[in-house]
Amino acid sequence: MAGKRKNNPAGSTNNYRGDVLRVLGALKVATADQIQRIGAPHLTHRHADKETPSKRKQARTASHTGALSDMRKHGLSENGGSTDTGETLRNLTLKGLEAASYEMQRPITEMGSTARGAGSSGASHPMSVNETVIAMLRPKPNMARLADDLPEVRAAAQADVDTPAGVGTIASYWTEVPLPATGTWNAPGKGGAQADVVLTAPQDGMPLLFIEVDNCHETPEELAAKLEKYARFFRRKVKDTDGKERPMWRTRWTVPEGRYGDAPHPPVLLVFNRIGERNSNRTVPRLMELTRHLWQGERQRDHHLYDGRIPIIATGLKNLSEHGPTGPVFLRFGRDHMQPLREAIGNARREAADTRAREETARAQKEHQAKVQRAAQEQAAKKAAEREARRPVCADCGAKFTDERWEAAQATDWGTPKDSHPQLCDGCKQKAGAVVSPAADTQERQEPVRGEAGPDDFWNTPQRPVCTECGAAFTDERWKATARVGWNHSPAKRPSLCGDCDRRFESDLEQTWGVDHRQEQRDQEQDQAAPKQKATGWFSRLRG
Repeated sequence: MAGKRKNNPAGSTNNYRGDVLRVLGALKVATADQIQRIGAPHLTHRHADKETPSKRKQARTASHTGALSDMRKHGLSENGGSTDTGETLRNLTLKGLEAASYEMQRPITEMGSTARGAGSSGASHPMSVNETVIAMLRPKPNMARLADDLPEVRAAAQADVDTPAGVGTIASYWTEVPLPATGTWNAPGKGGAQADVVLTAPQDGMPLLFIEVDNCHETPEELAAKLEKYARFFRRKVKDTDGKERPMWRTRWTVPEGRYGDAPHPPVLLVFNRIGERNSNRTVPRLMELTRHLWQGERQRDHHLYDGRIPIIATGLKNLSEHGPTGPVFLRFGRDHMQPLREAIGNARREAADTRAREETARAQKEHQAKVQRAAQEQAAKKAAEREARRPVCADCGAKFTDERWEAAQATDWGTPKDSHPQLCDGCKQKAGAVVSPAADTQERQEPVRGEAGPDDFWNTPQRPVCTECGAAFTDERWKATARVGWNHSPAKRPSLCGDCDRRFESDLEQTWGVDHRQEQRDQEQDQAAPKQKATGWFSRLRG
């Protein structure tokens, strides 16, 4: 404990010193009161029971005042004058900026200056900038740090927690950021602007927002000139690391690409603090006219396109502190009603038009799909009706064939039926099979199987032939004797007659004409087998 007191005589802790580094690293210059309201808002409720406002402020800022004292001893911070109300201003040294860059995980080149001497004139503008950041942040007390406090303290803190949230964290804000129209980021040239605040909070739907704070000292013409410098900076393009030209601001901040034909520049928020002699209610209308070419969009049928335009929004610091960024206290140039900040920056009519277009496209696609489905159903019904019209009917009972019976009764590829009763349904076929005689059944079982006559035989019909003379069915021997072999004709002379009729035909032929057919056949065979004699005489000599 003695070592701690020696290093940090004021008894500060790492948490409170971290608050100082983060707040001063972002704001450059601030009071202990502002540091406490941003870094530890729960202390505001813990010391609300003090008698006077000064005692309450002294009690709630004591921890950060001690941290500032210890950091001043270590050369990290210093006093930078005082405000118009007598509060001491605090800022970081170069060593403190380096420590803050580690605390905020921000490059030292982006930490800015030390703001030394900002309090020589009261720092009215930096104080307004700080109040704007606090109004945008709306810091919420950590209820875990109030676990041991009185119920009324916790109730007051919970009421503060339940109010609409702000945008981002203190690490989301940069102050006094140069916007070079010429030169570089670290060495900006003439003609550029310097943003009072730059907010990057994509996690809260605010990827990039530039904030300008006016204490109502500047004329509309002076503000218009500053916005012209913003426009010059937004239009400036440089080569990126991939060799392609891009807007310079995109090389530092990441923002989603705009839609084709509607890619506006980043928005600019004007915050008016009524401490000067000018009335913002008269300044804003005049400023609208002077900057119309910067913000006016291209009118479409039911919305506007803001390609290459700057969304400019105006509000008052008092309304912003009271309602926060979610309150309807923001007026976008070109509109006639107040909106919350996110709606004022956006293009609600374009989003609604896009939604309607998507719904119309989805409806058209749905109707087309329904039409295609109906056409397919009608085509399927037509084919089914045509198929049903072709469905066979039983020749006996007149009943329509089932699908299975229809398939079984269809002819083979050679045009021959593969069913014994292709014209009958299943029931009638079974009845027809039951009345077949045993002799016919035996004869049917004795029919030869294809291939019995040899592998080269070609049976021209699977059914047993019938004699054209007597009508009797061929025997197995006669069927084989008259069958065609291969692609040749049948070897039998009368393949259409059964064996009995063929023999009867031979007998009648011998009796009628006295011709022995068998002898005639043997003679023909001998004539075919006898070799032809060689020609002689003068004819053969002529051939020689």
